[in-house]
Amino acid sequence: MAAFTKDIIFTGASTALVTPFTPENGVDYDAFGRLIDWQIEQGIDSLVICGTTGEGSTLTDEEHKECIRFAAERIAGRVPMIAGTGSNDTDYANTLSVYACEVGADALLLVSPYYNKTTPKGLIRSFLDTAEKVNKPIILYNVPSRTGVNITMPVYRELAKHERIVAVKEASGNLSQVAEIAAELSDSLAIYSGNDDQIVPILSLGGKGVISVLSNIMPKETHDICAKYMAGDVVASRDLQLKLLHLINSLFIEVNPIPVKTACGLMGLCSDAMRLPLCEMEDKNKEVLIGAMRDAGLLK
Repeated sequence: MAAFTKDIIFTGASTALVTPFTPENGVDYDAFGRLIDWQIEQGIDSLVICGTTGEGSTLTDEEHKECIRFAAERIAGRVPMIAGTGSNDTDYANTLSVYACEVGADALLLVSPYYNKTTPKGLIRSFLDTAEKVNKPIILYNVPSRTGVNITMPVYRELAKHERIVAVKEASGNLSQVAEIAAELSDSLAIYSGNDDQIVPILSLGGKGVISVLSNIMPKETHDICAKYMAGDVVASRDLQLKLLHLINSLFIEVNPIPVKTACGLMGLCSDAMRLPLCEMEDKNKEVLIGAMRDAGLLK
């Protein structure tokens, strides 16, 4: 296996951070700052701002930019900051990506175009168009359950040739596909798990860590799953992954980020307010989540 030929943005756990809202439905920057500080104090390895979990799709252009600028300033280089700047409109993704680079993002997370979707040729051209316009490394985000588009191996092969496309967040759930990426492109694409229930399996295939929902409420433990594995204590890493599996599954009992935003509210980390079309959990599902949080020691 060849040595990795590009800079690695982070190893370990990166939180796909929620975006707190005020009762008036604006961004709560005071709570946002407290969340950022708490995550870093708890030992998180990196932060993703304005991704899926951060409800980036319902932020206005001004809010999206201000959240990225604010986070870069608050983080102040303590951990790598990755800005979610992908879109189904490549021109908009380019504008947002260039802005994020200018205000201090360390890297960009680009989701594959959704809704209008595209052909493999269009997917390659879209990602490369952005890569040519920015000066920071790019993590591709493959989440076909949301986008309707899977980044296939022929597409990965082409994109991996670009010096600024350095990694992939694999949330396809397809470990066979992850194994193919690892077998063929491990020298040019770092792999991050996009699913909290697959951290250890993806680490076992050579993954560098996880971009996590779980770590919004358990940053230290999510970091530890990765750190223990990388330190050679595979059993402890596996046991911690399995210990938290009920909570992980409960965080996806409804569409993300509804459960994790609810959990943040229950823990007093920030308001549980969301923007439509996201709304409060069904009572029966919320009870399951509360039970899992109690089992994990997060609630009394």
